[in-house]
Amino acid sequence: MGAIDEISRTIKAVRRAKGLSQLALARTAGMPQSHISRIENAGVDLRVSSLTEIARALDLELTLVPRKALPAVRSIVNSARGGFSDPEEHWQANRPAYSLEDDDG
Repeated sequence: MGAIDEISRTIKAVRRAKGLSQLALARTAGMPQSHISRIENAGVDLRVSSLTEIARALDLELTLVPRKALPAVRSIVNSARGGFSDPEEHWQANRPAYSLEDDDG
């Protein structure tokens, strides 16, 4: 899986876990819902500015990490995920049992 695919999967998993529709995320991030859909399906070359706004809307932080430190950072992130190595599994395990909004994707 490429970096774009991983970012797309993580955005979708976090959005769903927070009980947000694509439209709700788009409104918070200040972009069209169709753009969120294309991002989640890895169908667009994601700009850093868009990624930053989406991350903020999902209460995530973007950080550049030296490659040498990446194994340590991944270990810390996996530990914070409760041992889930896959972001989808972590976010699905921690998503609310219900949502007031319909999930659109």
